[in-house]
Amino acid sequence: DCLITVVCGCGGNTIFLFFLSILGINISFCSTEDLITERQRELKPGQSPYRALLDTLELSNSRLSLQLINDNNKVRLLLELYRLQGNMTRVKINELKPLKPRYEVPDVLLSDPITEALSVVAQDENSLVVSLGGKDQRLILSAQPFRLDIVEGSQVVMSLNSRGLLAFEHLRTPGPVISTKSPSPAFRLSGFHYTEPYFTDNEDGQIKEDDDKPGMWEETFKSHTDSKPNGPTSISLDFSLPGVEHVYGIPEHADTLKLKNTDGSDPYRLYNLDVFQYELHNPMALYGAVPVLISHSTDRTMGIFWLNAAETWVDISSNTAGKTMFGKILDFVQVSSEAPQTDVRWMSESGIIDVFIMLGPKPADVFTQYASLTGTQSFPPLSALAYHQCRWNYNDQEDVKTVDQGFDEHDIPYDFIWLDIEHADGKRYFTWDPSKFPQPKEMLQGLMDKRRKLVAIVDPHIKVDSGYKIHNEIRSKNFYVKNKDGGDYEGWCWPGNAGYPDFTNPEMRTWWASQFAYDQYEGSMENQYIWNDMNEPSVFNGPEVTMHKDALHGVWEHRDVHNLYGLYVQKATADGLIQRSEGVQRPFVLTRAFFAGSQRYGAVWTGDNAAEWGHLKISIPMCLSLGLVGISFCGADVGGFFKHPSAELLVRWYQAGAYQPFFRAHAHIDTPRREPWLFGPENTALIREAIRQRYALLPYWYQLFYNAHRTGQPVMRPLWVEYPDDFATFSIEDEYLIGKDLLVHPVTDEGATGVTAYLPGKGEVMFSIKSQTLSLGFSCRSVFQRGGSIICRKDRVRRSSSCMENDPYTLYVALGSQGSAEGELYIDDFHTFSFEEAKQFVHRRLSFSANTLSSRNLAPDSQFSTASWIEKIVIFGGSQPSSATLKSAESALEFEFDSTLAVLTLRKPGVNAAADWTIVLR
Repeated sequence: DCLITVVCGCGGNTIFLFFLSILGINISFCSTEDLITERQRELKPGQSPYRALLDTLELSNSRLSLQLINDNNKVRLLLELYRLQGNMTRVKINELKPLKPRYEVPDVLLSDPITEALSVVAQDENSLVVSLGGKDQRLILSAQPFRLDIVEGSQVVMSLNSRGLLAFEHLRTPGPVISTKSPSPAFRLSGFHYTEPYFTDNEDGQIKEDDDKPGMWEETFKSHTDSKPNGPTSISLDFSLPGVEHVYGIPEHADTLKLKNTDGSDPYRLYNLDVFQYELHNPMALYGAVPVLISHSTDRTMGIFWLNAAETWVDISSNTAGKTMFGKILDFVQVSSEAPQTDVRWMSESGIIDVFIMLGPKPADVFTQYASLTGTQSFPPLSALAYHQCRWNYNDQEDVKTVDQGFDEHDIPYDFIWLDIEHADGKRYFTWDPSKFPQPKEMLQGLMDKRRKLVAIVDPHIKVDSGYKIHNEIRSKNFYVKNKDGGDYEGWCWPGNAGYPDFTNPEMRTWWASQFAYDQYEGSMENQYIWNDMNEPSVFNGPEVTMHKDALHGVWEHRDVHNLYGLYVQKATADGLIQRSEGVQRPFVLTRAFFAGSQRYGAVWTGDNAAEWGHLKISIPMCLSLGLVGISFCGADVGGFFKHPSAELLVRWYQAGAYQPFFRAHAHIDTPRREPWLFGPENTALIREAIRQRYALLPYWYQLFYNAHRTGQPVMRPLWVEYPDDFATFSIEDEYLIGKDLLVHPVTDEGATGVTAYLPGKGEVMFSIKSQTLSLGFSCRSVFQRGGSIICRKDRVRRSSSCMENDPYTLYVALGSQGSAEGELYIDDFHTFSFEEAKQFVHRRLSFSANTLSSRNLAPDSQFSTASWIEKIVIFGGSQPSSATLKSAESALEFEFDSTLAVLTLRKPGVNAAADWTIVLR
């Protein structure tokens, strides 16, 4: 195949598209951000036409509703307020009487959130005050102009529509123009091109928008036409955060951890796109979209979850002057004119306003609140947390066998080898190339014999081919997305002409899941897992390399559901892997496109990065941003997908990637091979050591993912999450925490032999792992264990994680300033759902205090036995004892003490990892 790169600069952004030239595809796409930014910012703060009609107030035990009216066009909206369990507030705004239902996002929330009682505690002619429960929390609703303020005590913690940027374009039908008025400040968000509507008086005295302007009902650019039978349907709302300077989240963007001020620049865009070799430090849209923003200050942490799956933009403005309140609010609050403030404006092309305000007040509270809405990170099998070897493409079965043997020959562990699109028969997914992979079961069995696994790609574009079973069944069941005229939507992707299954249809998802059954997916076995790529969806000849917005998913336009598509693909695939094992085995599914709630279905990676130092550096804030919004299982392609890394860059990337949640090397088909042993013996040794360190720490990673699954707390987290009062941590993005006990500062600069690490915490002790100083040689990494922690490792590294399941543990005890430490140990069968369904697991608390180290059971109702035992205990920061006694056996333990490093090593306690035990030092 001849591969050509097309570069198209639009709206200040350069987008690269990789396509097959022999297909003769006519590519047309353009970024629309400049048009949208220009149009949106014509709506000026302080000119809101919306007024609350207090006489329409209805209050039940858990719901407050009233009508809003736009005094310019007399269209009424319905406002609904809910107080939710867990210190959250939900605000919904929809048309009171839309011509037809507007899209409300399904399947993202776990269930209808549990509500709590609301009560109106004060009301006058222009405002009312609603009690939100504990900590003297109130919601103040001002009628004209409409505004909401959430108050705690005497402090305003958040305001809605305080700048008057609420806008809601109602559904309409074309009508005649009677007479003109001046243009309205109402706006629309366009997919491509815009025209401003203005208001006119009809003969019946009603006010109606002018339908005679071009672009109202159809938009075009180049060869693409976007029909809009209901006209423009956009929505917008602004939020003000007094006292806040730092906001985070709204991935995915290749940008800083702290979100930037967008005044005078493009807004952050959330629109899942197949972006070829993305730019760094740019708010352009990438592969996934999670509309969750988190604010943090020394006073509190909060979150805003904007539940909308349409194309969305976020504007962020910061200033140092607080805004005074007005009217009745002055009776309740007083705001300092010197306080900083951040204003956030959300804009979506269609749907309704449905926003969840998570009031914290601590970082852990916000993570818990968001998890209660959308779920926690799925608990992966242990092997998925190990090392993955991938490229586009391993050529054939012999190539897979040779690479597998290479890892053994060089004594490098790995768990998964991956196959990209070339493994299938003509890009027909669920098949194998008969000449390159004639005996897939033989290949899989060879891997299984070594307790290793394979991932094969299954993309959601289906080759239109009457000889292809998958295509024929989808077409016969009428499961394809439709074009605006009702025929099957088709576009170009890797197989050539392709159809796109409608994954918004639950019947389609059920059928898709059934195709992973062993008797359907020929050649598959239980050690084969799945990778969903191109699921934005990618359409090479579509607008912006994706699906036309007027394509149809049942009654809904694609513009309404776009950002949900990738979530549905991953969900259906994960369901299929679970069903093929009759509900026994935990799945592993990687996805490129994602949305809020995708954490429930597997892992995410950061897409088509490049072998450049800047891409290594940006992988840290990109993964941290994902973790903040619930997606803990994330990583970046080690070595960079495009281009060819230098030996130094590759080694540094392995050293960094070994301390990110998803650890996979991947490379483009045109890059030279880069298996870990191809860069000379010295570099092979360095890469081997980085990978072996990952395997030694797998017990800690596994325990953290178990806790993430239970609680929603991120695995890889910014320093401020654990040190919320330390202002110096708020903008740090070149170092981070794994859990709360490991601090990692990767080397991400070419030629660097050292790093400057910030060690947070007042008087808290940090113990360096591997290196005792910050002056790093090429072989060292700056990884620190927090004083006061106990971390479990397995230092007998074997060829795969499955080979290590029954191996013994080593406990690393880092004493804090008070001479104490705590940690956890979690064990189960590492791959099934028995930990949930049958409570078959071990969960223990490890603690050191007053020279006594003990293990106690955190789950007395659980039932599980393990062959693993404790073979060594290493204690940092203590003094030399005269004896060490295992109390259960009253036996003396052998030990040695390094006085130079203050390290005590106890050898072979010999106790079972699931048992109660105590060791006393004297």
